Amino acid sequence: MASFNKIPMFSNEDYDDWKIRMQANLAAQDDDMWYIITDGPMKILKANKAAITTKGAPQMVETYRSEWTAEDKNKTNLDIIAKDILYKTLDKSMFAKIKTCTTAKEIWEKLTQLCEGNDQTKENKLNVAIKKFDNAKMKPEETLA
Repeated sequence: MASFNKIPMFSNEDYDDWKIRMQANLAAQDDDMWYIITDGPMKILKANKAAITTKGAPQMVETYRSEWTAEDKNKTNLDIIAKDILYKTLDKSMFAKIKTCTTAKEIWEKLTQLCEGNDQTKENKLNVAIKKFDNAKMKPEETLA
């Protein structure tokens, strides 16, 4: 696993830039790191030899931890690594808002919700910005320049 020097620090004002940088940083750590953020922690599966399926494909079940290989352990540890990286980017007040999240995926989703909001919140923010722009007036002492 690669180790890189600078983790982009979280900024609510520059959230869009931070998000892009963090996506690149996390993906650079390991090929599967972004999968952990988007889909959640990896589960190590094996074919259930006791189950018979009608379609010919084996039924998959979780592998017991005692059966994991070193590679399996590294893959399941990616969620912890991703959480650690995300924690290191946050200031105290933002950490307080996500500290109850149990997976890196939950943290990422919470940060997205806090900074971007849902579609209704985005629409409201856009409407407020448009209204402010429409109501902008030049003060008597201001020039066009």
